[in-house]
This record gives sequence, structure tokens and C-alpha cells, in this order.
Amino acid sequence: MDEPRWLDDAEFRAWIGYRRMRLLLDAQVSRDLLHDSGLSAPDYDVLTALTSTTDHRWRLTKLAERMLWSKSRLSRHISRMEQRGLVTREECESDARGAMVVLTEGGLRAIEAAAPDHVESVRRHFIDLLTREQIEVLGTVAETVLAHLSEPPTEVS
Repeated sequence: MDEPRWLDDAEFRAWIGYRRMRLLLDAQVSRDLLHDSGLSAPDYDVLTALTSTTDHRWRLTKLAERMLWSKSRLSRHISRMEQRGLVTREECESDARGAMVVLTEGGLRAIEAAAPDHVESVRRHFIDLLTREQIEVLGTVAETVLAHLSEPPTEVS
């Protein structure tokens, strides 16, 4: 068995800093979102996904994959959003067993009202703290890691 490739001090600092930053930043932006709009972060993620399509609808299974949630977890969340008038479900025309999540007028109004304050929170707690160079480096880092994580897994022998 190969020896572990331990992190050096700079790598450890970067890794622990990233993990702590992500937790605190997500928590703060989520608190601001809920306070300012009454939407949870998952509500916002669903509504954002739906507004990204021309017909404001998304297949439930595909939306679950995008959010990295199980289909049942997302289905329960969608039920709560339906009760609040943000989304509705329709049968999938191509698969009677499938469901489409559809943005309602109320959902569209909610995301349009929430977006300005949400962007301001992201700016206040993240973007405006960084230089243009740091933002560009972070974008490159994110693209590199996302490209790696999007690759099909390789067999380990």
C-alpha cells in the first residue's frame, strides 16, 4: 500500500479555509435569503432552475440530479412549495410515470422579488471582499474542479 500523500501546510490551510468559508458563507447567505424573502436556499435553487428554462419547467428526476438530492427528498420539498403556490406538478408527456415541476406566477414573482437582495448578500459577504484577480483565479479553480468532478469515475484496480 502506498504511503498517504499528506497535505503540506499551505495545502492544509487552503483546504480547511475553504471548508470553513463554505460552511459560514452558505449559512450567512441562507439566513439573509430567508430573512429578506421568506425563501429557503433549496426554494431558491428550485426556482432558479425553473427560471433557467424557456418554458419554466423541469423534470423532477433531472432537477433532483442537479440539486444532488434524492427524488423522494425533492418530491417532499416540492410538495411544500406547491402548498405555498410557488410551483405545481404536471404529468410528463413523454413518460406517464414521471412528473414535471412547473413554475407558477407566484413562484416567478417570489424569485424576482428575492433576487436583488440575494445578489446583494452574495456581494456583501463574498464578491466585494475579493479583488478582480482573486475572482478570476477562483473562477478558474472552480472550473478545474468541476470539470474533474463531472468526468465519469474511473475503475480502481
